[in-house]
This record gives sequence, structure tokens and C-alpha cells, in this order.
Amino acid sequence: MAVLWGVLFHALGGFASGSFYLPYNKVKGWAWESYWLVGGLFSWLAAPWILGLLTVPHLIDVLAQSPSETLWWVYFWGVLWGFGGLTFGLAMRYLGLSLGMAVTLGLCAVFGTLVPPIWQGQFKGLITTTSGQVIMLGLGVCVLGISVCGIAGMMKERSLSEAQKKAVIAEFDIRKGLMVAVFSGIMSACFSFGLTAGQPIAEIAVQNGADSLYMNNAILVILLLGGLTTNAIWTIYLNLKNRTYTDYRNISTPIVRNIIFCAMAGFTWYFQFFFYGMGDSKMGEYRFSGWTLHMAFIIAFSSFWGLYLHEWKGANQATMRTITTGIALVVFSTVVVGIGNYLAE
Repeated sequence: MAVLWGVLFHALGGFASGSFYLPYNKVKGWAWESYWLVGGLFSWLAAPWILGLLTVPHLIDVLAQSPSETLWWVYFWGVLWGFGGLTFGLAMRYLGLSLGMAVTLGLCAVFGTLVPPIWQGQFKGLITTTSGQVIMLGLGVCVLGISVCGIAGMMKERSLSEAQKKAVIAEFDIRKGLMVAVFSGIMSACFSFGLTAGQPIAEIAVQNGADSLYMNNAILVILLLGGLTTNAIWTIYLNLKNRTYTDYRNISTPIVRNIIFCAMAGFTWYFQFFFYGMGDSKMGEYRFSGWTLHMAFIIAFSSFWGLYLHEWKGANQATMRTITTGIALVVFSTVVVGIGNYLAE
């Protein structure tokens, strides 16, 4: 029963992540680096502290009691994850929601699922048990689905004119997009490593009265601070280089409205990991496989939004069948991983 709750929480997190970019489409007159920075202040600074203080008693004391080495490693993985989060936004610009999410997060799922047990010396035990082998099969299905999605993107590239591609995704570029998506997918997996490294913080949170359902919120405060560091440095650099720092005081743009939409995007983004942390606490011995579930749910919901926003408008039937098959394979991989978790229980 616990695993079913875990899957449900991962689904809610996937919905939040698959939907967070939509409010950014409502921001008018601002450069990408401007609204990405403002949204990041809400998602990586404001939201973690607000939700952390609400759900983790004595949060500041918990962090003070945590080993400095643990805090450092969590922050370090957060900084590396920040590179993935930074280029993640670029992948959405070049590929759109459905294709960008499928490629980026599919790779993120594989790396984020496999590396923690390898790091902890549990990989041999994983591949010698029935449940572990089923989970590995699910990862294989996920990789296959990613490959099919990539093929669909290339088919779309060949079948549409430049005008058709730009009509639905203004900066569509399959080659640049896939390069960015691969880098983002690998680096984004560092988030999973950070959560694994931060488990001593979660344990201290529980000792201080936190419900185990919310214990990972204490880790998120430090982990997301690392991500904010990377993104803030780069976006401020772009603000200065492109002279887009004037966006924040340009009265010819709807400044207040833009900030509101950035806040909506930022908090929606944070809720993916708020619910991920809840789901993670319910996955038991094979909690590492929850990362694949989380990523696949994001791909499923973002694919829905991509189709709703007509990102594949004009593509021929063969391309549509291919992208549908790829997304279905990625989603099906979550079922296989779920069976593996059930067998583990």
C-alpha cells in the first residue's frame, strides 16, 4: 500500500513539473534570462524555505545539527544539478515541451536511477534479484522510448518547412536542442544524487519531530540553494552581457503581471520535488527507482501539454505515430518499475 501512495505522490510531482513552464509563456517583453532568474528566486529560494519551515519543525536547528560534510555534498550536487536545470530551459526553447521533456528527462531518469545504487555498492545485489532485474528492464524500456522520441523529432525536422517549425516553436532547432537535452539530462540526474547524499539531514529532521512524509524538505533547502547559485551566476551574466537588466524596470512591459507569472511557474516547479520527496519516503528499500517514476510522469504530462499546444501541428501521420509510440514506451516503463517495487515488497 505504501508503494501505491508513493506512485500517487510521484504522479502529482510529475504533473507539477510537466506544467510549470506554461506560465512563462505568458511573460511579455522580458528576455529568457530575466524571467528564468525571477522564477528561480521563487522556485529555488522562496518556496523551499516557506514549505520547509511549514513542514519541518525547528528547520534551522536541523540544518545546524547536520554534519558540515553532508551539507557540503548536498550543496555540491545542487550546483552540478544547476547546470542541468539551466540548460533544461534551453532544451524547452529549442525542442518544445513534449520532445524536450521526453529526451531530457528520460536520460535523467536512467542516470538518476542507476548511479545511487552503484555509488552505495548495491548494484550487484540489484541485478541478482528478481525485483531488481524487473526494474532494470523498466529502465531499458525507458531508454528505448527516449530513442523513439528522438527519431520522431528528426522526422519532424525533415517533414516540416522552416516556417511551419517556427510557427509552433519559435526557436525550434533539432540538432542544437538534442545536444542541450543530452547534457541537461545527464547533469539533472545530480538532483537524485543530492537527495541520496542528504539522507542524514532527513534523519535529523525526523528526530526533531518532522513527519517522515516531509523529511526531504529539509534537504531541498540546501540542494536548491546550489541550483540557484549556478542559475543566478549565468542569468545575471546574460543580463549584463545582453543589457537585459533593464527588463526589471521597463515600464513598457507588464512588470507586475510578469512577476506574478514567474512566481506561479516557480512555485509550480518546486511542488514537483515537494511531492517527489513525499513519494520518495514511501518507496521502501528500492526508493532509488522512484526517480524513474517521477521522470516518466513528467514526460507523460508534458507530452499532453505539448499536444494541447499543437507543438506537433503539421507533422505527418508517421511522425505522430512515432512520437506517440515513444511517449507510450516511456510511460509504460513506469509500470514495469512499479512492478519491480511491488516484488521488492
